[in-house]
Amino acid sequence: MERPMTNKEFVDLFKEELYIANLKARNKQGVLEEFSDLLVQTGKISNRAIVVDMLARRESLGSTAIGKGLAIPHGRTLMARDLIVAFGRCPEGLDFDAPDDQPVHLFFLIIAPYQERNQRYLPALGKIAEFFQEKKLRDKVLQTGHFEEFIDALCSREGTQ
Repeated sequence: MERPMTNKEFVDLFKEELYIANLKARNKQGVLEEFSDLLVQTGKISNRAIVVDMLARRESLGSTAIGKGLAIPHGRTLMARDLIVAFGRCPEGLDFDAPDDQPVHLFFLIIAPYQERNQRYLPALGKIAEFFQEKKLRDKVLQTGHFEEFIDALCSREGTQ
């Protein structure tokens, strides 16, 4: 049984090296590729093509956009040694087949190995959905341009200290 993730544990998942202030991608495939490139550049994964394919296959099952300007591309792969969480911001927004037909501005990538010893994959997914129900927080994160501002915005949420 997975225990709930605390707000602090959630905030601690984010690392500066996995923060993209302004995604360059202009479509869904481009977002998946840009995140995969970042994971290769930071040494988190070694095979870009496997991760891009895994994420594209997951998207083909149904968009990971959840509405309100959010998308959470995610999946499990042997390429990951531990849970990987990355964030990317797209101020202009882009089409990601969201259920509310709205553009997506905030992207949270979550990748985990099949056998994740800390069992944080599903709690992290749930915590993103919980945190970002608040429009005020979505707006605040959308205004950030640097990693420190992003973390400050997350920490500004009630009960995160």
